[in-house]
Amino acid sequence: MLNPAPVFRFLADAAQDGPTALATITAVEGTSTRNPGTHMGIAANGRWVGSFSGGCVEAAVAAEALLAIKQGKPRQFRLGAGSPFIDIRLPCGGAMEIVIHPLTDGALARAVLEGFAARQPLHLRLPKDGAPALAAEAGDGIVTHLPPLRLVVAGQGDSVAALHRLASAFGAELCVLTPDVALADALEGVGCSAFRLLTQGAPCPQLQLDLWSAAIFYFHDHDWEAALIAQALSQPSFYVGAMGSLRTHQMRCEALKALGVSSEAIESIRAPIGLLRASRDPEMLALSTLAEVAQAYGALSR
Repeated sequence: MLNPAPVFRFLADAAQDGPTALATITAVEGTSTRNPGTHMGIAANGRWVGSFSGGCVEAAVAAEALLAIKQGKPRQFRLGAGSPFIDIRLPCGGAMEIVIHPLTDGALARAVLEGFAARQPLHLRLPKDGAPALAAEAGDGIVTHLPPLRLVVAGQGDSVAALHRLASAFGAELCVLTPDVALADALEGVGCSAFRLLTQGAPCPQLQLDLWSAAIFYFHDHDWEAALIAQALSQPSFYVGAMGSLRTHQMRCEALKALGVSSEAIESIRAPIGLLRASRDPEMLALSTLAEVAQAYGALSR
């Protein structure tokens, strides 16, 4: 599951009004629209967040969750091929095994959210009997979630704003670094973490990456980028990409070599950025970039 944080945020909030339930796909057979480890959160009033299909099974899962809450113990069942629910079939023809755990309070959801905030992988034990709990490491019967995708975007112009809109809708965390005062003010006005770059060639304290972060460089004025890219390459991350033509990238590589960046690190840069080549429209460039980043992030958990 790319970003389970909304499910656990819902469970933490809903726990203030009563017990809740966590539903999880534990196995799939054949074709399925969701992978094992996908969650739904269900409140005692029947509301839910998350999905297991295109809308054909969620109500049934919520109904089973309400029974689990009432009985106070986990429930396991199968949907799709081979299921006793003869009136619920998956259009894809596959099947999924689901376990539902009732939660008496919001402690687990809050612990999961705290773990995501600490930017560490989380291992969630889902026993057939008993309550779910965080585990120290991966193993059988344990679902592992990576920290939410985080984008650190340094640059200028409409492409930065377009990427903010798409990444926000996608559910990624976003931090923008820009010398453009108007852009920084506009992004801060819609709740984005935006910081002003003041001096070319100077390190930026807000350019902080981890193994689950991507660094994206959208500079038209390339004098800003060399020192920042060098700073990004000195940190762990799964993706560093920069826009510009092949000729621009050659000049970028020479500038990075002059700063002492290794050839191996320079070769790791995705440039020209994005899955779609020659994406000069801001919205298309942002979409192309996000698609490439999401593809690379998805590969981390395989």
